[in-house]
Amino acid sequence: MNIFKKIITVSCVAFMLSSCGNSKKESTTSEVDPVLQANTEKISQTINTIKVRDSFPRTILKEDTQWELVGVRDWCSGFWPGILWYAYEFSGDENIKQAAVEFTDPIKTVAYSKALDHDIGFQVYCSFGNGYRLTGNEAYKKVMLAAADTLATLYNPKVGTIHSWPMKPEYPHNTIIDNMMNLELLFWAAKNGGDKRLYDIAERHAEVTMKYLVRPDYSTYHLGSFDDETGEFLRGVAHQGYADDSMWARGQTWGIYGFAFSYRETGRKDFLETSIKLANKYLERLPEDGVPFWDFDDPKIPNAPKDASAAAVAACGMLELSTLVEDKQLQKKYFNEAKRFITTLSSDAYLSNATNEALLLHSTGHHPRNSEVDASIIYADYYYMEALLRLKKLNEIRKPEGLNPKN
Repeated sequence: MNIFKKIITVSCVAFMLSSCGNSKKESTTSEVDPVLQANTEKISQTINTIKVRDSFPRTILKEDTQWELVGVRDWCSGFWPGILWYAYEFSGDENIKQAAVEFTDPIKTVAYSKALDHDIGFQVYCSFGNGYRLTGNEAYKKVMLAAADTLATLYNPKVGTIHSWPMKPEYPHNTIIDNMMNLELLFWAAKNGGDKRLYDIAERHAEVTMKYLVRPDYSTYHLGSFDDETGEFLRGVAHQGYADDSMWARGQTWGIYGFAFSYRETGRKDFLETSIKLANKYLERLPEDGVPFWDFDDPKIPNAPKDASAAAVAACGMLELSTLVEDKQLQKKYFNEAKRFITTLSSDAYLSNATNEALLLHSTGHHPRNSEVDASIIYADYYYMEALLRLKKLNEIRKPEGLNPKN
């Protein structure tokens, strides 16, 4: 497909997503297939521009068109091979599978090296995790089990959480809301031959995060600082947010998604209730198009940058929630909201189209440092692909009641 036809195809997706719910016919996979097809073609083309398989896309700034590459120890290294696995899952293209294998393999060094920070989950679970899910390769399973053990070395039993950023001595023991996402590796390992202690670590980490990083109004701190000897909570910090008491958009979505799957793995109703209340808080404050500003309390709104990555994570988290809540109205609510986010991201306002090698525009990384502001960022593309595939699968299995929203 030439680039003009691709742009036409992708530009039609937002209309298809928003209009298909009005049809009297049962929804089919056709609503997401065109954008997945266009994304897969673009991903396939991008593979050819990255010649070294131990370098990984991370960012494209507004003035650039090609990915800035990072090394295997960068926290974002696992997202590109994860995207390749998603593209292979949709397409069955053996060339994409081969690239996924080649970009996944270098990341195994993370599993067998000293743990530098909590991002082992992002690095290994997104790459090897998707690879193992799709291929059943036992070598991948071995790497994932080793990675879970390595991640667990950062656990401080006095605090009850994994030490997220050991490189920041100003916080004796710190835990960030992002770290909720890396618990999935521990839960998985405990069920697949790893030490059962990994489950206990993950559950306790979620419990302490829920107690201290989730505020009474169900917004979240980015970082919680603890005394590493007594376990005492010292203070909550914004770090990547606007202010210590502000609501950083992506952090809120890490919490929504992380507590949802923590409920799925543990059955603890307090985790589910936390995810629901974080989601409702997020929805209450969203701008009209469903894509948040980088921080909900930036005084420059509406002239503040958006964060498409937060919308993509929110879509995944709310699709997860829609399968976990028992109330059918809540199922529809979270399904519809996730679909709305995907529709907006699939519009010309956020799709990169021919602008650059990425799938999405308008994400914000570390605004206080003026780093990756209003840029294309690899984890936005990763969770966007995940959200599209999740929506596709739910469309295939949902029944007339529950997950069958009438828009």
